Amino acid sequence: MRAILIAAAVGMAVTLLGTPVAIRAFRLWGWGQHIREDGPHTHLEKMGTPTMGGTVIVAGMVAAYLVTRIVFGTVTAAGLSVLFATIGLGLVGFVDDFIKVRRQRSLGLSKAAKVAGQAVVAVAFGIVAVKMAHVPTELSFIRDTGVNLGIVFYPWVFVILASASNAVNLTDGLDGLASGSSLLVLSAYVYISFWQARHSCDLPAVPACYPVGVNAGLDTAIVAGGAVGAVAGFLWWNAAPARIFMGDTGALALGGLVAALAIVTSTQLLLVLLGGLFVLETTSVILQVVSFRGFGRRLFRMSPIHHHFELAGWPEFTVIVRFWIIAGMCVAIGIGLFYADFVARGGTG
Repeated sequence: MRAILIAAAVGMAVTLLGTPVAIRAFRLWGWGQHIREDGPHTHLEKMGTPTMGGTVIVAGMVAAYLVTRIVFGTVTAAGLSVLFATIGLGLVGFVDDFIKVRRQRSLGLSKAAKVAGQAVVAVAFGIVAVKMAHVPTELSFIRDTGVNLGIVFYPWVFVILASASNAVNLTDGLDGLASGSSLLVLSAYVYISFWQARHSCDLPAVPACYPVGVNAGLDTAIVAGGAVGAVAGFLWWNAAPARIFMGDTGALALGGLVAALAIVTSTQLLLVLLGGLFVLETTSVILQVVSFRGFGRRLFRMSPIHHHFELAGWPEFTVIVRFWIIAGMCVAIGIGLFYADFVARGGTG
């Protein structure tokens, strides 16, 4: 438990103190945000706000993991694989952001290039997770369901990582919305990882045990804990009115992180509940596209759905806080189901 707390403290210290330095540097380098002209007119005021702040979040996570591992040791393939997925998708997002700021436009990588990058990271992560971290190739909800996907597991990993990273990216449209929501989901995975380690089947006479190893579970919890601290420190500067945006660098990294955590902890489908806000945002975009292309009319004033409420007259901060509430409720339901499963199987805590 001490290792998790130290990881969170280091991650927060790096982003809380390092983000102002990044803001000054990014302004100097001209790494400013470009805003969609068809969006709410109030967003035009944010034009030029430093972006690519996700680099600071990833740096905080890496620093937290390194410091904790130097102090406590015991590096595992499970923790490293999750960190790899985060950094890998963060790099894809960084390239996308860099193209935007370099070419002074709101479009970066092509869709094909972005999907290709996500696929490479997902397949590499899947191989490391299965071959080295011994993650089962089964479909999972709260635990493994017994449905072995075999070779199909690797495309499934790509679907999870790509869906989660794109969903967080779609949510990242208001100051602090994506970072605050991700913070809640990551906190859930600190609890889930630590709980699985504490009730590992490696320990004697543990009812309702989990097949994850003690060290692997703790290492995963440390990665999640470092991320919680890093995102919290970044949110201090990213909250409305934001002084810096995470960009695709941060959005893809955080989406990949929660997806990788879901795979390593065998809670793949539980992520749909834990990340319910991200699902809502993505669904709103899908429905908007289907409605417009199929029926010639828009279902929402604008998608993702947080912009719909802005155009309906809600102040930006009101939208953010209410969506955080939705995110918190989804996390609470997900954690409740996770614990209910443990109790139903004879666990007593």
